[in-house]
Amino acid sequence: MSTITVGEAIARTLEAYAVSAVYGVISIHNLPIADAIGRRDKIRFVPARGEAGSVTMADAHTRVGSLGVALTSTGAGAGNAIGALLEALNAGTPMLHITGQVEKAYLDRDAGFIHETKDQLTFLKASGKAAYRVCTPEQAVPLLHRAIREALTLPRGPVSLEIPIDIQAAQVAWVETAPVAPPTPAAVSDAEIDALAARVEAAKRPMLWIGGGTLEAGKAVKRLADAGIPVVSSTHARGVLPDGHPRSLRAFHNAASVEALFAESDLMIVAGSRLRSNETKTYSVELPRPLVQIDIDPAAAHRNYRADDFLCGDCADVLSRLADRLAGREPDATYDTTVVKAVTEAEQALRDQVGEYAKLSDAVRAALPEDGIFVRDITVSGSTWGSRLLPIQRPLTNIHSLAGAIGLGLAHGIGCAVAQPQRKVVTLVGDGGLALGLGELATMAQEKLDMTLVVMNDGGYGVMRGIQEKYFEGRQYYNELHTPDFQQLADAMGIRRWKVSHGDDFGAVLTEAVGHPGPALVEVDMLSVGELKFSGPPQKKLY
Repeated sequence: MSTITVGEAIARTLEAYAVSAVYGVISIHNLPIADAIGRRDKIRFVPARGEAGSVTMADAHTRVGSLGVALTSTGAGAGNAIGALLEALNAGTPMLHITGQVEKAYLDRDAGFIHETKDQLTFLKASGKAAYRVCTPEQAVPLLHRAIREALTLPRGPVSLEIPIDIQAAQVAWVETAPVAPPTPAAVSDAEIDALAARVEAAKRPMLWIGGGTLEAGKAVKRLADAGIPVVSSTHARGVLPDGHPRSLRAFHNAASVEALFAESDLMIVAGSRLRSNETKTYSVELPRPLVQIDIDPAAAHRNYRADDFLCGDCADVLSRLADRLAGREPDATYDTTVVKAVTEAEQALRDQVGEYAKLSDAVRAALPEDGIFVRDITVSGSTWGSRLLPIQRPLTNIHSLAGAIGLGLAHGIGCAVAQPQRKVVTLVGDGGLALGLGELATMAQEKLDMTLVVMNDGGYGVMRGIQEKYFEGRQYYNELHTPDFQQLADAMGIRRWKVSHGDDFGAVLTEAVGHPGPALVEVDMLSVGELKFSGPPQKKLY
């Protein structure tokens, strides 16, 4: 039996799980693992410029590809990853975060050991689904299996694994072990499915609201839509039912015309959605009754809206079995006409709101291949035309922050581009959000990624301006930002670049930039193009 370092055992085990990329920042407290990955040369290592970026990249990689892994240092390094872990937790992303730790003999002693921090495991537990500490060399691989299994078990989420540096470097007997599959969730009973089907059959105007829990339920959702049930989507679930389907209400849940449909509906099925505050006007939108909720997490019942019935199960399974029972159901032509009218009115209202920037939405859709991935940061454009107007036909092709934090867009785009190198990635960011992770432009350039970064430059925090205008009597404070010359910055990074100052030029510039096979940057001079109306997030009141 051969012996190898724990660092190499970690690398070999990640290979067994078909991990294609590890995103990280190397450190004296993770070099045994990084060295093993480098020597074996079977997993791509993407050197992020910060730990937050590495975790965000791994998050996006997992969403559009396979298991994403981030490698960070201990102490401040692990602390830098917390915001990105919280994003992955909100998105339910089953990614793995491996972090170093000081030597076992100095753990939790407040000894002033370099990179030491107080109670690291606790803050990792608080920012992810779970966190584990390796205490012996022999534990490393078994706990790695456990961490991956926990991440992949429904409801999914990010899991951290901390490994003291002396354990990483220790020798351990190598025994190859197979990947561990997550457990299969218990199925909802036939009687519950029958009762739900009876509710649908009795309803004259049923509706289905889908969230991230339905990302793998596309076939079932389409069958239900084909059976005459209109579908409204959370922004995370966009594309589960293609926007082109005549019964797709898309993500127009806050549109007046769609709210009018809610008022006329006599059944709402909510599948795999948290019914988030920004999608329900801080829970003030009146949803149809009865309301039936489907979720894999029993704690989700009545979380934000009281449910008249709750089915605890995998949405893909429940919706598929429901579709079986509704096979042959005849759609209502009058209802269909009302749905199409509501969507048309909602889209036109949004086009009127965003003005010239509707042309940018159209230009992105025309330039981006159908299987391309659109990534958007939290910015005015991302929250208006990027979230609802841009047509989406496939799930997980409109990637964004679920936690609502700015500054993740560039790193999310990088993770998508590494995970799916054959697909084009367009990433939308604001000048304010980009400043949080500006260094990752170097990662984008160094990795020679086939992605186009669209920078919406309005010289500050446009979202905050809108909120201050609406809720603070127009008083504007602290939202003006000094921004770099993005054209010179792109030149310094060796990135092809364009600048747009007029809406009529969006089409030609986006076509050329997206057609460029490599890193590209398009700066949109919003002060020249014109105003993008935004009055803050839809909500009942502000505190």
